[in-house]
Amino acid sequence: MSDLFEDPAPSRNTPEFTVSELSGAVKRVIEGEFGLVRVRAEIGRVSRPASGHLYFDLKDDRAVIAAICWKGQAGRLSVRPEEGMEVVATGRMTTFPGQSKYQIIVEDMAPAGAGALMAMLEKRRAALAAEGLFDAARKRPLPFLPRVIGVVTSPSGAVIRDILHRLRDRFPSHVLIWPVAVQGEKCAPEVAAAIRGFNALPEDGPIPRPDLLIVARGGGSLEDLWGFNEEIVVRAAAESRIPLISAVGHETDTTLIDHAADRRAPTPTAAAEMAVPVRLDLLAGLDGQGARLSRCAAETIRRRDQRLRDLARALPRPESLAAGPSQRFDLWSTRLTGALGQIVAARRARLEPLGAHLRPRLLADLVARQKDRLADRSRGLETCLGRRNERARDRFEALSARLAPAFARLIAETERTTRRNAAALEALAVRLHLAPEARLARLSDRLEALDRLRQTLGYRETLKRGYAVVRADGEVVTTRARAERAGSLEVEFQDGRLTLASRKSRKGREEPPPAQGSLL
Repeated sequence: MSDLFEDPAPSRNTPEFTVSELSGAVKRVIEGEFGLVRVRAEIGRVSRPASGHLYFDLKDDRAVIAAICWKGQAGRLSVRPEEGMEVVATGRMTTFPGQSKYQIIVEDMAPAGAGALMAMLEKRRAALAAEGLFDAARKRPLPFLPRVIGVVTSPSGAVIRDILHRLRDRFPSHVLIWPVAVQGEKCAPEVAAAIRGFNALPEDGPIPRPDLLIVARGGGSLEDLWGFNEEIVVRAAAESRIPLISAVGHETDTTLIDHAADRRAPTPTAAAEMAVPVRLDLLAGLDGQGARLSRCAAETIRRRDQRLRDLARALPRPESLAAGPSQRFDLWSTRLTGALGQIVAARRARLEPLGAHLRPRLLADLVARQKDRLADRSRGLETCLGRRNERARDRFEALSARLAPAFARLIAETERTTRRNAAALEALAVRLHLAPEARLARLSDRLEALDRLRQTLGYRETLKRGYAVVRADGEVVTTRARAERAGSLEVEFQDGRLTLASRKSRKGREEPPPAQGSLL
């Protein structure tokens, strides 16, 4: 009964495909039906991997198509795809079996009308302005008289001739020309490289570094001037450390480099007029300024002379000005004698303990030790030289035995040299033997001189000339107030010391001084 309710078996005449066969069939159908297509769409996501290929999306409000532009074709596109740009893309449809999707291989791309270009230009201008590349604070003043002017333009156009002619008429200057393409796909990278190249020149290199740059091009359509709207050119102009004048197009043409440059010129000829002043006007102005300077200098000298005469009448007499300093000089000169005596006494007190260390016996011991040390070294030197001489002689005899009779003359010469060296060595040994005695004599003379200096500078020699040293509590007394406060005074003369009692008693009453002191 179950067979009555079962479905009939399906037919087996439907062909079977592998995945690769089915993907290949779909690929052939799509490429055959859509061999060359033109698509008007908005660019979505844009990817630029290191391989150089471009991957982006073409979309409208209801669908999205993946697009690819290979590396070789991407460099020849008239515009670079950016997200949000409306374009007309020309290419061929194909599939990618690895991801089961279809895509378009773009071979050419153009903006969808001038309105799209202006919209894209405005969007790019707003983005760069938001980064601050167009701020007035970034713009640098132009040099008044540049020595070297760098011009970035085409060398074959009329623009460079107009600039050179105008510069020659106003103020002849040194001009460096960096040839670039001013239209097409090579325009933007070459202009940016020229601006950066001028900035990279060293200031003291063989090629002079320009003081001013001019980027110039004649007029044209929006598409012709599009290379100067590229981001790479705008950033190079904004990063330039050299002041830059933009002279792209006619007066009504505006590009993004005009906003990033330090100054915009309506025409290339106007850029040359901005770059340099008129030489004849400068000469005339210089002559006028020179005349004014001469008149002002003469008038200033006359006024200063009159002012000096007026002030001279109010000055005091020189004698009155010198009276005060002269009186101070006399006062200080009277104080100088006492101050010098105090300084000498202080220095003598400091020298006395130091002179105790300068004993002749200590210096003689030092000289004896140095002499013994020198003798030991001389004996070692003689032994070393003797051994070295023996080794040299043995080696010489061994070598001479190996030599042929033809070298007898050389051997004789060597023997004479050896004898001369031996004589020189003996002379050096004699000098070495005499050197310690000479050094000992010099040290003895120096020791005697130091001892004489010690005796001369010692305070005992001063005592022999009639001076005395007053001490209280073991310290030298130099003032009267210190002597009055002391309990007792000790006076040292040339032949001994004398102790004196205080003038005040223990109760504070004054008593007559003692009849005599005790002589130590």
